[in-house]
Amino acid sequence: MSRSLAAVCLALLLAQPALAEPQALPEADRPKQLLLISFDGAHDNALWEKSRDIARRSGAHFTYFLSCTTLIPRAEAKGYKAPGKKAGRSNIGFAPTVEDVATRLDHIWNARQEGHEIANHACGHFDGKDWSKADWLSEFETFRDVVANAWKVNGLADREPEGWASFARTGIRGFRAPYLSAPDSLVAAEKDFGFAYDASLVTKGAMQPDEDGSLVRFGLPLIPEGPQNRRIIGMDYNLFVRHSAGMDNPSRSGEFEARTYTAFKAAFEAQYAGGRLPLQLGFHFVEMNGGAYWRAMERLVTDVCHRADVACVSYSEAIDLLAKQPAGPRS
Repeated sequence: MSRSLAAVCLALLLAQPALAEPQALPEADRPKQLLLISFDGAHDNALWEKSRDIARRSGAHFTYFLSCTTLIPRAEAKGYKAPGKKAGRSNIGFAPTVEDVATRLDHIWNARQEGHEIANHACGHFDGKDWSKADWLSEFETFRDVVANAWKVNGLADREPEGWASFARTGIRGFRAPYLSAPDSLVAAEKDFGFAYDASLVTKGAMQPDEDGSLVRFGLPLIPEGPQNRRIIGMDYNLFVRHSAGMDNPSRSGEFEARTYTAFKAAFEAQYAGGRLPLQLGFHFVEMNGGAYWRAMERLVTDVCHRADVACVSYSEAIDLLAKQPAGPRS
């Protein structure tokens, strides 16, 4: 992660105004509590396996925001050019080998068959705060083409599953901006490109998504955490920065896991007992601080996703479920 992102995260850690406790709805009007777990980057094949296993055991569906350079072998890096960057540049690198790409493609397809959602996280993980609408559209088109042609260009055409091309062209419905950097030009490009939703916002607490014309906009919430219950974005990297200044400290992994689980569970139970607003939590395919944040996530979904009145769903599933619910509180 960049230093600029760390600075943004640290600024967001400042004390936030207290939010009113959500009001409980009458029992007859109570919708299911939605929990949305997502992963940015989705590169490490071991963590693809681990996350799918967690989902199988908990009954959860996850959203994987994929970075498309993870489908391009390093030897072919020059074939990718981000807006305003030299060819072959990527903030997150490229796949080490074709074999690594093949394993990831299998995970992507199998995860989709299991009910998970694959969404767009751009390609080279650049901060697009200064990109124009045309720049964003160029990156979206590159992502679509890389995914659509990933089997063929890697010499794996005989392994491409039936239906892959349709999935790549029309089945990727949402986007999250790298660094949560979402200028107005991004929203305009998302609408033109036909995305159903964006998940790049940050909100003061759990909120219903906004609908901006044809685009549904979700936001990761600020949730209370730690001894002082200071609010922080409900995402592993932000916790990593707060707990250990962005430096791995596995010797305190258990402590960080306990703090994180306490924060996650309290945020969930506040909504479950109150207004039943969707709760979103974000993660990366990196096990920071000895895996503390992934373990806290696993504990949460194991604890709550089997409840009859809880739905641990993807973003697209959440849109469909929310459309069927009566209008409730926004925050």
